[in-house]
Amino acid sequence: MILLPLVRFLEPENTADLDRAIRSLEQFDWLIFTSANAVTFFLGRCRALGCGSASGRTKIAAVGSATQLALEKEGLQVAFIPAEFSGAGLAAELGGAIAGKSVLLPRSDRAGEELPSLLRKAAANVTEVVAYRTAGPETFDRRLIEAIRSGQADAVTFFSPSAFHEFQNLVGPDGLAKLSSRVAFAAVGPVTAEAIRGAGLPAVIEADKATTTSLVAALERHFSVPEIERGGPRTKAV
Repeated sequence: MILLPLVRFLEPENTADLDRAIRSLEQFDWLIFTSANAVTFFLGRCRALGCGSASGRTKIAAVGSATQLALEKEGLQVAFIPAEFSGAGLAAELGGAIAGKSVLLPRSDRAGEELPSLLRKAAANVTEVVAYRTAGPETFDRRLIEAIRSGQADAVTFFSPSAFHEFQNLVGPDGLAKLSSRVAFAAVGPVTAEAIRGAGLPAVIEADKATTTSLVAALERHFSVPEIERGGPRTKAV
């Protein structure tokens, strides 16, 4: 196994909007977290400001089991977690519960617009704040890239669109295309898989749920099938 860290997470350069939201947290009906990183940085900022991380009237929703676990470790009760571990799944499953409600959405500076757009379509009043920044690595060992290029990896796994885009920047479009012809690209969930496909590449392995366990199951299933029999746009975990 080759470990190649491609992203790091930092505090926002400007926390004014985040601080304002935290200080008025009791005004929100829902607080929605889409990642464990959002939980970590949001609650860290709450502590820095000396503010509570939840109010009696504010319900908490989480996307994914890792996000739920991060909240529960902080002693916070999760009122809702969607069956489908995605922002789209959360918006669809919350449905009428958020219509006319005030929603606070702490997220990365690179987060897409799909979730807030869907929440607003469901008639929620959404406030987005940047809780953390996603950046590329300060340094990396280029020998790891060469090891992947030289055939020392059968699959490259991506746990976020940002990780894929950083990898794309490192190897370049031509290098990425050549690599995809002999290495399987694996995505932890539909958003990451869509980032891969958006670059014109096949995401042949996609986890059924956005969890490490599901991704490992998808990898096992993919490589348990003889190479000549592999086909279709992707292999999903059972």
